[in-house]
Amino acid sequence: MQKSYEGTFAALSTPFFGDRIAPEKFTENIQKYDSFDLAGYVVLGTTGENVFLSDEESEKLVLATKEAASPEKKVIVGTGRESTHATLEFTDRMARLEIDAVLVRTPSYYKSRMDDEALKKHYLTIAERSKVPVLIYNIPQLTGITISPKLIIELSHHSNIKGIKDSSGNLAFLGEVIPHLAPGFSFILGAGSVFLQGLLMGACGGILRLAVVAPAQCAKLYRLYSEKKFDEAQKLQLDLIPLNKAIIQTHGIPGLKYALDLLGYYGGPPRSPLLPLDEKGKKEMEAILKNLGLLTTSIPQEMSDEKK
Repeated sequence: MQKSYEGTFAALSTPFFGDRIAPEKFTENIQKYDSFDLAGYVVLGTTGENVFLSDEESEKLVLATKEAASPEKKVIVGTGRESTHATLEFTDRMARLEIDAVLVRTPSYYKSRMDDEALKKHYLTIAERSKVPVLIYNIPQLTGITISPKLIIELSHHSNIKGIKDSSGNLAFLGEVIPHLAPGFSFILGAGSVFLQGLLMGACGGILRLAVVAPAQCAKLYRLYSEKKFDEAQKLQLDLIPLNKAIIQTHGIPGLKYALDLLGYYGGPPRSPLLPLDEKGKKEMEAILKNLGLLTTSIPQEMSDEKK
């Protein structure tokens, strides 16, 4: 059975002017991404600084995505909240905007109580009431919660739970669940550092922060895998490792946004309490982009002036 969420999805960042969202810049970015062979977009995810956004701001960004994205691109929206009730309310609000699916992270504030039974009830309740398909979001490095393989396998058999985005980077976890998932359930990678390796083990795509900065390269990696050109794919995967590490571990969201500004997108500042990238980080990001061949022109004058 064909999976519903195959290919490369860009995990979109949220543009700000000062401390307000800039939907017009969001629209401009998406229009540029639309020229690449991406399967779709994720709005209000970790890369989008979703925990810093109000529901009203969030809705404006989803509406901007629906307006700008080509009809063939899937739009997935992060709707996870700490309570089941709040998640259901926001999921219903987003479903009215005719999105394709919701991405629901694990609740984590009371992490010591988030055992299999609590998470099972949480996700089944949402799946039963959601008007759009549900994707589970496993991101233990931020939540401190890892969904057990046993629970993932069980939840995969619910008709409205269509997949999981796993950002753990744990290929052993992938290997443990893949053989037992329900037909049609999509295992989607969230770790750009193991994109190819995960595909080779049975994953069907990726929701990647890396695809925001390097959409052509991430789409190409998936295409090379699909065409069984594994040597070329492996070389590209290795080439992308330094950039992925920079925007995930070393410099995070501030590094990602600076890279976007350099590459002709709108990155802008992160929202407080995140701080903009410092001068040392800027030089490191510039060097990484140049080494990958993404930055071939000189730094824009206005960005150079900021350094003075």
